[in-house]
Amino acid sequence: MTLPPDFLLSQSSLQDYVDCPRRFYLRYVRRLTWPAIEAQPPIEHERHLQQGSEFHHLVHQHELGIPAEELTSAVTDLDLRRWWRDYLEKRPPDLPEARYPEVVLSARVSDQRLIAKYDLIAVDVGRRAIILEWKTYRGRSRRTWLAGRLQTRVYRYLLVRGGSHLNEGEPFEAEQVEMIYWLANFPDDPESFPYDAAEYEADETYLTSLIEEIKGLREEDFALTSDDESCRFCRYRSLCRRGDQAGDFKEVEKMWDLDDQVEITLDFEQIAEIEF
Repeated sequence: MTLPPDFLLSQSSLQDYVDCPRRFYLRYVRRLTWPAIEAQPPIEHERHLQQGSEFHHLVHQHELGIPAEELTSAVTDLDLRRWWRDYLEKRPPDLPEARYPEVVLSARVSDQRLIAKYDLIAVDVGRRAIILEWKTYRGRSRRTWLAGRLQTRVYRYLLVRGGSHLNEGEPFEAEQVEMIYWLANFPDDPESFPYDAAEYEADETYLTSLIEEIKGLREEDFALTSDDESCRFCRYRSLCRRGDQAGDFKEVEKMWDLDDQVEITLDFEQIAEIEF
């Protein structure tokens, strides 16, 4: 299959492909909208999504220099207020002073543009780079689950591959990169993932192979997932004849990373890209 020139691949689209090739095809290739809720009750599901979005916005504003006191006065939601307080008191200490909130990096992999939008990258030039991702999961995610997610692999890989402009023009060594998931509901116990050259090489091989696999498929080759359980939280379930009833919103995080459900929409001019 020939992907269009402006087709952007991201950790979320690649994760969709790994989880369900058909979902990837419907969502990103055909760009098909489908009138179905993803979880029920929908009001509670949407509320949690909104809380997560507002928390990310608060942190972004704070990293841009808006005083915490000014931001705190506008927070009325109880969960959001607790997350915000814990962020101010318990966010990872000793972060490098050079901070880049919501920065986008890009590189070409297998002749396709792969992009990532980071919550925060903190850089000590020539020494280290810390990727911070804020997660508002209700439950505690398993470390092995996080380690296997495309976000963990793509974000670290792209920082090494396409982040030299954050390091005075010098590419980061893989060993200089670390990724931290700060969990809003478990603020005392973040998950940290260091990086090394062997992992970088493995990620490059894997991502190249994955993208080549996608490009080699015909429309009819994008198969449905064998995991019927996850279909309960997919808006395309009725289209794929996998049922009409949405799953309980309290269980959706077992299947999907809710942060992945927000698509990246960017102009090419917004993307900092290093060509190889």
